[in-house]
This record gives sequence, structure tokens and C-alpha cells, in this order.
Amino acid sequence: MFRAVEIDGEAYWDGGYTGNPPLFPFFVDGLPGDILVININSLERDKVPQTPVEIQNRINEISFNTSLLRELRAISFVQRLIGDGTIEQGKMKRVNVHMIADDELMNELSVATKTVAIPSILGALKGAGQKAAETFLESHRSDIGKRSSVDLQAMFN
Repeated sequence: MFRAVEIDGEAYWDGGYTGNPPLFPFFVDGLPGDILVININSLERDKVPQTPVEIQNRINEISFNTSLLRELRAISFVQRLIGDGTIEQGKMKRVNVHMIADDELMNELSVATKTVAIPSILGALKGAGQKAAETFLESHRSDIGKRSSVDLQAMFN
């Protein structure tokens, strides 16, 4: 859907549904130990989609979220192996996972807001994002660098 971006002569493409977001590179030593995920799709919906547009929108959300959930499940698995001693300390990096999300807003928006650059919608999304970030920081600033604010074990059980 989007053109490649060239950096130093190398073309980089949007990962689409299968490559977003690639979290594994953040396990490299020397990078910060926290991963902050900014959700742009609802993980859950309050009601079952009924109309063709609602159903297509939910299919897109589920497709997009699949790779995110796969990455988070892998992090959860590695953390469990580190925690129970199956993986020796230092062999794999333990990361803290945080998530900024506004599922209530995302449940109200149509899929068009992700592809149509209307200034009023972009402004509203920017404001909503800033508010969600402020809410996150009020609740979890002290977690950064110390512990995850997302309970991955609960998410996948």
C-alpha cells in the first residue's frame, strides 16, 4: 500500500500484516530493556461486527494483530524459560513490555482513518495519542526500566 523508503540506497518496505511489528531485533544487547508497543488496532471488540464494513474492518484488525501477538507470545515464552531456569541467565535478554492503547477510541473509528489523510482526523488522532501517552505515563512511568506493565502471562493464558 505504501511505497518503499530508501535509506543509504537500500529500499525498506512496510511489513504489512506479516512483518509488523518486528520486536525480535530489540533483544540485542546494548539496546534498552524496554519495548513500548503503541496499539493502533483493538485487540478486542465490545460487540460482534455485523455489517460487511464492520466485518472487513475486524478481519483487517485480526490480521494485523496476529504478528504482534505472535511476537508478544514469543517474548512471554522466553521470559517463562528464563524465569524457571530452563534458559541460563544471560543467554537471552529479558525485556520489559509496555503498551499504549485506546481501545475505546479504536472501536469507534472506521478503517478509513488508517488510510485517508484528512487533517481533522489526523489532528484528532494526534490529540488522542498524546492523551493515551499521558495516561500511560501517569500509571506506569515508574515501571520503565524495572518491570513490564503488560502481564504477558495473563494475556496468553
